[in-house]
Amino acid sequence: MLIIHTISELQSELKQRRQAGRSLALVPTMGNLHPGHLQLVSTAQQHAETVIVTIFVNPTQFSAHEDLDSYPRTFKDDCQKLESLNTDILFAPSIDEIYPHGGKNTSHVHVPHITEVLCGASRPGHFDGVTTIVCKLFNICQADIAVFGEKDFQQLAVIRRMVDDLNIPIRIIGEPIVREADGLAMSSRNGYLSEEERAIAPRFHQILQHTKQAILTTGTNLNSIVSRAKKDLIEAGFKPDYLHIYQRHELKPATQQNKELIIVAAAFLGSTRLIDNVYVNRT
Repeated sequence: MLIIHTISELQSELKQRRQAGRSLALVPTMGNLHPGHLQLVSTAQQHAETVIVTIFVNPTQFSAHEDLDSYPRTFKDDCQKLESLNTDILFAPSIDEIYPHGGKNTSHVHVPHITEVLCGASRPGHFDGVTTIVCKLFNICQADIAVFGEKDFQQLAVIRRMVDDLNIPIRIIGEPIVREADGLAMSSRNGYLSEEERAIAPRFHQILQHTKQAILTTGTNLNSIVSRAKKDLIEAGFKPDYLHIYQRHELKPATQQNKELIIVAAAFLGSTRLIDNVYVNRT
């Protein structure tokens, strides 16, 4: 596995591979890799001959009160995991390499409307940071495809919209959520949970599954179903940030006429913010 830290070296290497006719896949990450990340890499390997994984804790997607400084950085361990998958290239740039004029002074990419709800409402400016770094990585690598996890469902929708709006020649692949044996969606932030909180955390997904069943079996009043789910979260020890039933393909509130839905939720357990989602298909 090649470990590269500069844009110029990466682009030189990728130019040679393109000239040799090799297809390229990109897997952007912030490191602290878990099996969910590794599944993204495995999927990328099925679609391209060269896979580039990036590790970059992007400061522009963190607000002042969030966990930028404490975000887990496990570079040596990450390298070993990527080596075990025979990853082709790891790109791990410095902040100065990505933002030579500083993060606050850089040009930004803004996707309107769908960044203003859900996580966007709770974390103002977050998605501008996400779209900016992802757009930069797309431009740097000029890969044929990129793979992202569906746990960050809104992020995936935002990136797809950006690609469509800006005519970026890349195919986006969404990878289903990878879960622990007890149903908790894998996340780098799960490591923040105390032992007691970790025992409670699986209830998050269980409540979303119960919500799905309520939609499928009764489903006549989505607002009451959402209210029940929020109450269940609170009783289980969570502090709900949001819980909504949306149209899966439009990221808008669902109506009784919609068949393909998604339950999207974020909640705090102690100081840890968890997100999850569940698909619902009504026939």
